[in-house]
Amino acid sequence: MIKQYRKKPVVIEAIQFTGNNEECIAFCPTAINPVDNKPSLIIPTLEGNHICSVGDYIIMGVKGEFYPCKPDIFTATYEPMDGEKPSEEPCPRCSGSGEVK
Repeated sequence: MIKQYRKKPVVIEAIQFTGNNEECIAFCPTAINPVDNKPSLIIPTLEGNHICSVGDYIIMGVKGEFYPCKPDIFTATYEPMDGEKPSEEPCPRCSGSGEVK
């Protein structure tokens, strides 16, 4: 029988990647700068390495693990603790494409 489940309310920490690798690496010390010097990061996760593009969020999970999350999924799943909504505006550096022009 198929049942419905609700995700438990869990407080997480996250940072939005704006192309500032230093700030995100300070938050996620396992992040790796790619050798091609594109504005992205490689985030080692429990499922393997994932690319974090400009505009993506880096989330610290409940067990201290890190993983990237696309902005539309992040805003549909999380809300700030202070009651403010995360920005749904496209990233000013990439206009939401993930590539800096």
